[in-house]
Amino acid sequence: MAEQEVIKHTKKVFKIWNNKEHSFWYKAKEIFIEIFIIVFAVSLSIWLHDKNEHSHQQKEVKEFLLGLREDLLSDINEMKDDKQSYLNQGRAFRYIASDKLRPTLNIDSLKKYENWLFTTTRFDQNNGRFEGFKASGKIGAIENKIIQNNILSLYQENIPSLFESIDPYLRIKNQWFDFIIKNRKRITDSTTNFSTLLLTDEAQNLCVSLTNPAQIISRYDICINKMKTIVTEIENEYGIKQ
Repeated sequence: MAEQEVIKHTKKVFKIWNNKEHSFWYKAKEIFIEIFIIVFAVSLSIWLHDKNEHSHQQKEVKEFLLGLREDLLSDINEMKDDKQSYLNQGRAFRYIASDKLRPTLNIDSLKKYENWLFTTTRFDQNNGRFEGFKASGKIGAIENKIIQNNILSLYQENIPSLFESIDPYLRIKNQWFDFIIKNRKRITDSTTNFSTLLLTDEAQNLCVSLTNPAQIISRYDICINKMKTIVTEIENEYGIKQ
């Protein structure tokens, strides 16, 4: 519509200019009015277009943030389970790697901890929505810079830092698995050398390395707290009742 108005008034300018019946000053005044109308029409068209683009952009931002909120709520639950798993694994290996020399391990206690000795836990991050939004170059469209910065901090600093703690622990855990697989033997149809194997020097050395996942747990706490903060900020941004 604006384009048609520009064309119409541009034609009118040429018509006025070529009209030999009017004086120069009359033509100048009329042409000035027509140019003003053209500039106004173009400016209004640009403003309306920008406003529409901004509205569409913020609609996408809202859709992203509300979806991200659901992702984070799910991730918080998984992280809490992961954190508890590492607490249990640490207790299990501390029991095996006691600083007291023992001829044998208590069978009941060993059964209590055995599952955690063979558990591996690694956070399976739900980051597809974030990566897609970032790849599209739309992160900068989040007008609340506190939310924007916290999201970037979570996915580019806090979670990578968590993996930097988890991965070395899992490498030692894999060495532990390899050791058990290589050295575990059946004594009878119902018994193995597992309890005595755990008291060997090599097993004890591996267990000591797995007794203290404190750094992992601390970094889980940092991520959980950051996620909770982002969720609260999104809820406040869009008036969502908790």
